[in-house]
Amino acid sequence: MTRFAVDAPTALRLLEAGLGAPPEHQLVGTASLRSEVSRLLFARSLSGRLTPGQARELLDALASLKLRLLGDRVSRATSWSLADQLGWHDPTDAEILAVARLQADTLVTGSARLLQAAAELGQAVTDPEELLGLLAVPTIA
Repeated sequence: MTRFAVDAPTALRLLEAGLGAPPEHQLVGTASLRSEVSRLLFARSLSGRLTPGQARELLDALASLKLRLLGDRVSRATSWSLADQLGWHDPTDAEILAVARLQADTLVTGSARLLQAAAELGQAVTDPEELLGLLAVPTIA
Protein backbone atom coordinates (compact mmCIF):
# COMPACT_ATOMS: atom_id res chain seq x y z
CA MET A 1 0.00 0.00 0.00
CA THR A 2 1.27 3.43 -0.93
CA ARG A 3 0.27 6.28 1.36
CA PHE A 4 0.06 9.75 -0.13
CA ALA A 5 0.03 12.90 2.03
CA VAL A 6 -2.14 15.34 0.10
CA ASP A 7 -2.46 19.06 0.66
CA ALA A 8 -5.77 20.91 0.23
CA PRO A 9 -5.21 21.99 -3.40
CA THR A 10 -4.39 18.39 -4.32
CA ALA A 11 -7.47 17.09 -2.51
CA LEU A 12 -9.56 19.63 -4.42
CA ARG A 13 -8.07 18.45 -7.72
CA LEU A 14 -9.01 14.88 -6.83
CA LEU A 15 -12.57 16.00 -6.08
CA GLU A 16 -12.82 17.92 -9.35
CA ALA A 17 -11.66 14.81 -11.22
CA GLY A 18 -14.03 12.56 -9.26
CA LEU A 19 -11.14 10.46 -8.04
CA GLY A 20 -10.34 8.76 -4.76
CA ALA A 21 -7.85 6.21 -3.57
CA PRO A 22 -8.33 2.57 -4.60
CA PRO A 23 -7.82 -0.05 -1.85
CA GLU A 24 -4.11 -0.45 -2.65
CA HIS A 25 -3.45 3.21 -1.78
CA GLN A 26 -4.29 5.51 1.10
CA LEU A 27 -4.68 9.27 1.25
CA VAL A 28 -3.66 11.11 4.40
CA GLY A 29 -3.89 14.78 5.28
CA THR A 30 -3.88 17.29 8.07
CA ALA A 31 -6.74 17.65 10.51
CA SER A 32 -7.49 21.03 8.93
CA LEU A 33 -7.67 19.72 5.34
CA ARG A 34 -11.47 19.78 5.07
CA SER A 35 -11.58 23.39 6.29
CA GLU A 36 -8.83 24.34 3.85
CA VAL A 37 -10.69 22.74 0.93
CA SER A 38 -13.86 24.53 2.03
CA ARG A 39 -11.96 27.84 2.04
CA LEU A 40 -10.64 27.16 -1.48
CA LEU A 41 -14.10 26.28 -2.76
CA PHE A 42 -15.66 29.36 -1.19
CA ALA A 43 -12.99 31.58 -2.78
CA ARG A 44 -13.57 29.99 -6.19
CA SER A 45 -17.29 30.54 -5.81
CA LEU A 46 -16.81 34.20 -4.87
CA SER A 47 -14.44 34.77 -7.78
CA GLY A 48 -16.82 33.17 -10.27
CA ARG A 49 -14.52 30.25 -11.11
CA LEU A 50 -17.26 27.96 -9.79
CA THR A 51 -20.95 28.54 -9.34
CA PRO A 52 -22.13 28.30 -5.72
CA GLY A 53 -23.87 25.04 -6.66
CA GLN A 54 -20.70 23.54 -8.14
CA ALA A 55 -18.73 24.55 -5.06
CA ARG A 56 -21.30 22.96 -2.74
CA GLU A 57 -21.32 19.75 -4.81
CA LEU A 58 -17.55 19.49 -4.47
CA LEU A 59 -17.80 20.23 -0.76
CA ASP A 60 -20.33 17.41 -0.43
CA ALA A 61 -18.03 15.10 -2.40
CA LEU A 62 -15.27 15.84 0.12
CA ALA A 63 -17.26 13.86 2.70
CA SER A 64 -17.01 10.80 0.41
CA LEU A 65 -13.28 11.10 -0.19
CA LYS A 66 -11.51 8.47 1.90
CA LEU A 67 -8.86 10.38 3.83
CA ARG A 68 -7.07 9.67 7.05
CA LEU A 69 -6.75 13.03 8.77
CA LEU A 70 -4.07 13.54 11.39
CA GLY A 71 -3.73 16.20 14.02
CA ASP A 72 -2.53 14.34 17.06
CA ARG A 73 0.08 15.43 19.57
CA VAL A 74 2.95 13.82 17.66
CA SER A 75 1.91 15.43 14.37
CA ARG A 76 1.65 18.85 16.01
CA ALA A 77 5.02 18.49 17.73
CA THR A 78 6.62 17.34 14.48
CA SER A 79 5.18 20.26 12.51
CA TRP A 80 6.49 22.62 15.19
CA SER A 81 9.98 21.09 14.93
CA LEU A 82 9.97 21.14 11.14
CA ALA A 83 8.88 24.79 11.02
CA ASP A 84 11.68 25.64 13.43
CA GLN A 85 14.20 23.64 11.37
CA LEU A 86 13.07 25.39 8.18
CA GLY A 87 13.19 28.85 9.79
CA TRP A 88 9.47 29.42 9.26
CA HIS A 89 7.53 31.80 11.51
CA ASP A 90 4.35 29.69 11.48
CA PRO A 91 4.05 25.89 11.79
CA THR A 92 0.79 25.71 9.81
CA ASP A 93 2.41 24.90 6.44
CA ALA A 94 4.67 22.39 8.16
CA GLU A 95 1.65 20.31 9.22
CA ILE A 96 1.44 18.52 5.85
CA LEU A 97 5.20 17.94 5.96
CA ALA A 98 4.79 16.35 9.39
CA VAL A 99 1.96 14.13 8.15
CA ALA A 100 4.09 13.09 5.17
CA ARG A 101 7.05 12.32 7.41
CA LEU A 102 5.05 10.37 9.97
CA GLN A 103 2.35 8.61 7.98
CA ALA A 104 3.03 8.66 4.25
CA ASP A 105 5.39 7.38 1.61
CA THR A 106 5.28 10.58 -0.40
CA LEU A 107 3.99 14.14 -0.23
CA VAL A 108 1.72 15.28 -3.05
CA THR A 109 1.79 19.02 -3.62
CA GLY A 110 2.23 21.65 -6.26
CA SER A 111 3.24 24.32 -3.74
CA ALA A 112 6.68 25.75 -4.51
CA ARG A 113 7.23 26.45 -0.81
CA LEU A 114 6.39 22.90 0.21
CA LEU A 115 8.41 21.41 -2.65
CA GLN A 116 11.47 23.38 -1.57
CA ALA A 117 10.98 22.41 2.07
CA ALA A 118 10.49 18.74 1.16
CA ALA A 119 13.74 18.82 -0.82
CA GLU A 120 15.56 20.32 2.17
CA LEU A 121 14.10 17.63 4.44
CA GLY A 122 14.72 14.72 2.06
CA GLN A 123 10.99 14.03 1.79
CA ALA A 124 9.77 12.11 -1.26
CA VAL A 125 7.40 14.17 -3.41
CA THR A 126 4.89 13.27 -6.11
CA ASP A 127 3.41 15.79 -8.51
CA PRO A 128 -0.40 16.11 -8.31
CA GLU A 129 -0.65 15.22 -12.02
CA GLU A 130 1.18 11.94 -11.37
CA LEU A 131 -1.23 11.11 -8.56
CA LEU A 132 -4.22 11.93 -10.78
CA GLY A 133 -2.85 9.56 -13.41
CA LEU A 134 -2.29 6.83 -10.86
CA LEU A 135 -5.80 7.15 -9.46
CA ALA A 136 -7.43 7.39 -12.88
CA VAL A 137 -10.21 4.99 -11.97
CA PRO A 138 -13.13 7.10 -10.65
CA THR A 139 -14.22 6.03 -7.15
CA ILE A 140 -16.43 8.95 -6.07
CA ALA A 141 -20.02 9.31 -7.21
